[in-house]
Amino acid sequence: MSSAASTETVRTAGRVRLRRATRLLGTLLVVAGVLTLAWAVVVWRWQDPFTALYTHFQQEHLAHVYSKHAAAFVAAQPPPIVRRPTRNPARELAAAEKQIALEAARYRRSLRAGDPVGRMKIGRIGLNMIVVQGTDEASLEKGPGHYIGTALPGQGRLIYVAGHRTTFLAPFSHIDSIRNGDYVTFELPYATFTYRAFRHYVVPADDLSVLVNHGREILRLQACHPRFFATHRYIVDARLVAFTPHGQTHTYTLTNPR
Repeated sequence: MSSAASTETVRTAGRVRLRRATRLLGTLLVVAGVLTLAWAVVVWRWQDPFTALYTHFQQEHLAHVYSKHAAAFVAAQPPPIVRRPTRNPARELAAAEKQIALEAARYRRSLRAGDPVGRMKIGRIGLNMIVVQGTDEASLEKGPGHYIGTALPGQGRLIYVAGHRTTFLAPFSHIDSIRNGDYVTFELPYATFTYRAFRHYVVPADDLSVLVNHGREILRLQACHPRFFATHRYIVDARLVAFTPHGQTHTYTLTNPR
């Protein structure tokens, strides 16, 4: 075989290998694109499954810790108020609110960042999770986080709870599906509180006015908006409508919710 023929053979083999490599690279890119699109659809429709698994285990641990903390708190608190027939239900309600506020303040003082606070349930979006004390990154990876600078239920002030929308079990994935009038239940060691949603709005991410207390009990839920971005915050406000002190079967209903 002449040197010219040998050179041409080498060139032809090189072009074949290049075409094969190009086809392989193209196939890999197409597969990667399809998988990326499928992943995006899964996360958009549901949530990131890997971070969700982490939060699932964290929630199981928090539930166990919360049960122990709640039992210890209840054992150390004074006997619950025993409801007796009265001709002055307004006075009875005021006395119950005062007692609950004292217990809420004592419980709040016992909490540290990362501790379980209580269990929150929102039927509309299928939420049933332990709320964590703190809204730092590590705390929000465990579940919805209670902003430490705000009050706890029963203290008559702003209660602020934030949660992820696409990762770490995405507790507030469908926060925008909550409707006005929907119930939010927040169970704590000293009482179970019932709120009803009444307002939705969006604010810039740097708007700190949503953390300002205005002297009335509002449960404020927050998530990033729009999903996959953090430029704004989606807010749902809920007002207290009823509470049941621990150890009692009677529920106090607020005729004029705060």
